Amino acid sequence: MIELLRDRPRRAGELAEGVGLSPAALSRHLRLLKAGGLIEEGHPDYDARVRIYALKAGAMAGLKAWVDETDRLWADQLAALKAHVEGTPAAGARRRGRR
Repeated sequence: MIELLRDRPRRAGELAEGVGLSPAALSRHLRLLKAGGLIEEGHPDYDARVRIYALKAGAMAGLKAWVDETDRLWADQLAALKAHVEGTPAAGARRRGRR
């Protein structure tokens, strides 16, 4: 759904068809995405019964920051493991003056 909404706002029916979910399952997913602050719901001027869903501006910034930090953590941990296995000091240990 996020990939579909990245392109443009869509009606619930378009999203259900695009991801292959029943209306009930789609409704649960949309409710969770709205509660998480990732999407917002609107209505076109011509028909208040139609719901249009769109990604919230900046909603992915927190997720992106978390992914970046997790990536750095794993890179540091894997570098330390590699250094340990190879018997060489890790880059972080060399910078701190430890061997």
